[in-house]
Amino acid sequence: MRIRDAEAADLATITTIYNHAVENTTAIWNEDTVDIEDRAAWLRTRTEQGFPVLVAVDGSGVLGYATFGAWRPHTGYRHTVELSVYVHPDRHGRGIGGELMTALIERARTLGKHVMVAAVESGNSASIRLHEKHGFVRTGLLPQVGMKFGAWLDLAFLQLVLDERSAPPA
Repeated sequence: MRIRDAEAADLATITTIYNHAVENTTAIWNEDTVDIEDRAAWLRTRTEQGFPVLVAVDGSGVLGYATFGAWRPHTGYRHTVELSVYVHPDRHGRGIGGELMTALIERARTLGKHVMVAAVESGNSASIRLHEKHGFVRTGLLPQVGMKFGAWLDLAFLQLVLDERSAPPA
């Protein structure tokens, strides 16, 4: 397996992975599936904004993808990013998510980001454990802020401080 930047040829599998999460999990709090054109626009926007989209691949194709983007739109948050990691449902439990997360954290450090935030459905213990394994700490819980599959969902926040800067850059 290797990790590289996503390309247009990866979009069909990225779309499949995304739509599986929409239809079957609370990892994405969206109820609407997307098409390849939507994911192409998403990839283009991420790239134009300077944010990475990474894919884990092997001889069979894309195994999962990871990205981060702006935490909030205001300039005061420009050193903080929010990550997302998704693995093909047939490939869960094989360390792919962890490898993607490691690569994404390194990319954020290379880009000079200070904090990485994760927003995870509080019942998703596997995702929370994965984040904690990579140094994230739980920082908050917002009860019942979302809903899916006829239930209220609680949002857990985790964060990772990426560097030791005591003050932001000028």
